[in-house]
Amino acid sequence: MTFLATRGHLGTRAMWTQTQRPSPTITHLDLTATLSPQLPRVLVSGVCAAGSFILVAFSHSVGTSLCGVVLASISSGLGEVTFLSLTSFYPRAVISWWSSGTGGAGLLGALSYLGLTQAGLSPQHTLLSMLGIPALLLASYFFLLTFPEPQDPGGEEEAERAARQPLISSEAPESKPDTSSNLSLQEKWTVFKGLLWHIIPLVLVYFAEYFINQGLFELLFFRNSSLSHAQQYRWYQMLYQAGVFASRSSLRCCHIRFTWALALLQCLNLAFLLADVWLSFLPSIYLVFLIILFEGLLGGAAYVNTFYNIAQETTDKHREFAMAAACISDTLGISLSGILALPLHDFLCHLS
Repeated sequence: MTFLATRGHLGTRAMWTQTQRPSPTITHLDLTATLSPQLPRVLVSGVCAAGSFILVAFSHSVGTSLCGVVLASISSGLGEVTFLSLTSFYPRAVISWWSSGTGGAGLLGALSYLGLTQAGLSPQHTLLSMLGIPALLLASYFFLLTFPEPQDPGGEEEAERAARQPLISSEAPESKPDTSSNLSLQEKWTVFKGLLWHIIPLVLVYFAEYFINQGLFELLFFRNSSLSHAQQYRWYQMLYQAGVFASRSSLRCCHIRFTWALALLQCLNLAFLLADVWLSFLPSIYLVFLIILFEGLLGGAAYVNTFYNIAQETTDKHREFAMAAACISDTLGISLSGILALPLHDFLCHLS
């Protein structure tokens, strides 16, 4: 019996031949697949991340700063779709660790910027101090990631497979994860339609979440606070990221299957904070701190549970494509919120 496992970060393929016992041994290592799609994506992601820090740090105009933001978005989006699709070649528990890592990255970024600027470092030098992060990304990709172990066809894998509700029903036995390029357009479309139940609530969560972050954070200003306007904004960002990190790390403690409830709660969050910006009825900034922490908890929980549910409900053959396709959820939600939040923010500023 033959298994095909793919090394994610170099796209290297290794063939294991299994005889009568399930102890695989490597019999062939094909290095011709080194330049698979993952390698250039990760390189571009790292270069764009470094370019974004440099552009914004030395920017003297809004246009240049926006170009830096675009590069950061390219780096984030390309990295997410690449590494999430690679999780299909590892045990499903890796989804929890991936989500926890992304939440930790957001919290570490917010805390480091808040701490360094509070300590007196200029925003320019703070951004330049972050140039080591893209280098760490590339180093971890090339030197830290390991070959995914071939899974024993018995035991836990069989139990998971029996309990799974696949997005595409099929009587054929499941194969080990293969590249999504082997799927036909019809198969991809069928898988994508099955993903909509997971994609739509995550789009709504991210729409409401980033509508708050991009359109309302700056307007939630308390003049009677000891914190300046800029400091209040930084604390909002830090608390939001803390909530995201906590909930993205909670999968082993709390698994939420029906993510529509999270979407509803996040939309209620948006409505409540929008009403406060309009009417200014909240008496204390600490109440806003709690709401923003709750906002982060909802967003992180929606993210980790959505991708875990997809990993559970897709067959091995379709999982890589499904994980990559579902990445449009947060991108679409963030983009739509930005389109609507910008004019609303300007409108509310004119009113005040």
